[in-house]
Amino acid sequence: MSAGPLAPNRALRARFRAGEPTVGTFLGLGSVAAAEVCASTGLDWVLADLEHGGGDEAEVGAIVAAAGAYGTATLVRVEQPDRIRVGRVLDAGAAGIMLPRISSADEAAAALRHRLYPPEGDRGVATYNRAARWGGEMAALDAANDRAVGIVQIETAGAMDDLDAIAATPGADVLFVGPQDLSYALGVPRQFDAPAFQEALDRVVAACQKHGKVAGILTNDRSGAEAYLARGFKFIAIGSDATLLAATVRAALPRLGGAS
Repeated sequence: MSAGPLAPNRALRARFRAGEPTVGTFLGLGSVAAAEVCASTGLDWVLADLEHGGGDEAEVGAIVAAAGAYGTATLVRVEQPDRIRVGRVLDAGAAGIMLPRISSADEAAAALRHRLYPPEGDRGVATYNRAARWGGEMAALDAANDRAVGIVQIETAGAMDDLDAIAATPGADVLFVGPQDLSYALGVPRQFDAPAFQEALDRVVAACQKHGKVAGILTNDRSGAEAYLARGFKFIAIGSDATLLAATVRAALPRLGGAS
């Protein structure tokens, strides 16, 4: 049976394991149409942001279907790294989850268990959902533990202190730098050229290379993405639906007399 729009979700973790670079964007508008527009451009993945974005879990399934139709996988940043939050978005068909505000390897391991069925984890088992084709693909349960992506954010002082152990944590496929949060945690708010921030980036890449994980980061544009790819980051988020739309509108506006 063809996997249909779920196919890119089910293949994403294998792409990470193969060391393949991927590029995507955050979804903060809570709009399925915006997600589809982003997917239509050929992105590898889109990431629905339930921590800071305007949407909620109700849109995840529709985003999975809309993005998947273009061959784009859907990831979700959960609002809290709780069992019920993780399970609901995976049941809706998401490829995996991003965990915000993680400060230790123990926290990461505990939260990552929520994406796995027993005995490895504590995800609740149900089949009347998109992930199992509404009960039509029971075999999806057997492969789910191997397919579910785990992304741990590196954005706190605690995460930097426990960086090597987090990178060694099973299921932490991607260590994702939240640049703004991390800069604040390091005491150099938004000073992305500061030596402390640049050193932290190097440490994240080195820890990922040591443990066979993927280093990820958010940037604003193509030039930033290319620079980070050259530096060793392989999971690149370029802005969000909202910031990309706003930047495009600003660039298109004509300069009128007296306009600022």
